[in-house]
Amino acid sequence: MKPISLETVFSQPTTDTTALRNLFKRTRAMAEVRHAIGDSEFNTAYDFFRTTAAEMVERGEIDRAIETLNEIDTLITRSGEEEGHLLNIHSALMQILTALYIENGNMDQATATAAATLNLLAQEPKRKDEPFLSVLGALLYDIAYLHGERKEYKQAERELEKSLKIFERLAKTNPERYAPAHVMALNAATAVYRNRVKQAELLAHYQVATSTYLQLMDSGVEDAATRLVDSLTSEGDTLAQMGRHREAIQYYTRALKYLTKLEDDFSLRQLNLSIALGESMLQIAAMRDKGVHLLNTMLHKATKINASEAHRRIVDSLVDAKSRSLDILGLWHKVFPK
Repeated sequence: MKPISLETVFSQPTTDTTALRNLFKRTRAMAEVRHAIGDSEFNTAYDFFRTTAAEMVERGEIDRAIETLNEIDTLITRSGEEEGHLLNIHSALMQILTALYIENGNMDQATATAAATLNLLAQEPKRKDEPFLSVLGALLYDIAYLHGERKEYKQAERELEKSLKIFERLAKTNPERYAPAHVMALNAATAVYRNRVKQAELLAHYQVATSTYLQLMDSGVEDAATRLVDSLTSEGDTLAQMGRHREAIQYYTRALKYLTKLEDDFSLRQLNLSIALGESMLQIAAMRDKGVHLLNTMLHKATKINASEAHRRIVDSLVDAKSRSLDILGLWHKVFPK
């Protein structure tokens, strides 16, 4: 599945949707269905629609998912009631449809549906309640993906910034439900931001929040944080390949901080990330000694966990660092004195 709001890692259900599931299995009587949705808590209905759509996508039934949600949306709006709870449900369905169109590769329809959803939400722009914010945060996350695909990065940055602020606010009162979405929006920013300085500032700004979420030991947060570690590592690798080792060190260090919170025992993944960090340190004169110390420490750890390939990589890096530290110019003057 594309990195959109329908991913399980973005939003795991936190409510009991059994009653709605059983109803939809038992009947398609429109009046009964509409009544049940109207009586459900918003989060319960949202969880039901989102998980149902995601499950259909996983089964390869994306066209059926789009058709089903459009049918339910038509049912909800049939009476013309565009306010209160049913307006929230209508907005949520439209947001999920936006994600479905993206997943189906229909970007024009996704854009049109996203615009229609924003128009619905704009009817009461000063709202700060949970249904409004949760739909808007997910919608902005999906719209950012649309703009990112079009290489319209400035727009995508603005949308992710707003999405991050929304989910940060929601996660303060309900971290189990919204912390994964907050971390996933932060993860998306690592791919969208073209300016490395702004990207690093954004990651630093939310580091405390992300570390706090990880203390919850919630599986949803852990999955999202694992994605973030992967993205940070990838960014670090890219910067290192470009010779921008000071920046690479920032990304490797941040990735390691999260990874050590995710994993109780020292792992091969931590080892490889630490090696990458040490190798970048070797490239900076002021940090070379620290890099050598780190790699020597990792040499012992590699031996302890029988990581032979990592062990060879460390030895090669240390040998290379030692050879580069020779004062070639000084030796030249000794051989050929003035």
